[in-house]
Amino acid sequence: MAEKKPAKPAEKDAGKSGMSMAQNAIGFVVAGVIAAGVGGGLAMMNKPADPPAGKDASHGDKKKEEVKDGPAVQMGSMDIPPAVTNLASPREVWVRIEGAILFEGKTLPRGDALAAEISADILAFLRTQTIEQIQGVAGLEHLRADLTERAQTRSNGLVKKFIIKALVVQ
Repeated sequence: MAEKKPAKPAEKDAGKSGMSMAQNAIGFVVAGVIAAGVGGGLAMMNKPADPPAGKDASHGDKKKEEVKDGPAVQMGSMDIPPAVTNLASPREVWVRIEGAILFEGKTLPRGDALAAEISADILAFLRTQTIEQIQGVAGLEHLRADLTERAQTRSNGLVKKFIIKALVVQ
């Protein structure tokens, strides 16, 4: 006569352990609905405010067009003569820097003389620097900020920014 073999516990649980396909589908649908609701809510909170009813909507568009046309203040630029010098430490390292200055307006009073004075200031400043001070991104950013400050001081505030066009360390 045939004996009944007891079923192994692993075989009984194999069919019931996972989620069914329908349960997975319902879970994905619920997650999608929640995500859509959160996204829609955030979009509504970040929506720009409507213009007041008394104002003309085309007037607001005109202001936007003016801003797109160009900056309110026109900036001029002037190249600075290159400066070549050695650093304070190590003495055998040489630096050549080319730059430009930005200023408000089309012309700069005594522009050529001012550019030569700024170049001389840059030369004197670079002689006090070490290779470690101008090395890396942070060093280059500090150098640019220091040169901008020197150019502003020399020009009595007429120069707004110093731009490093080329820097060669040899």
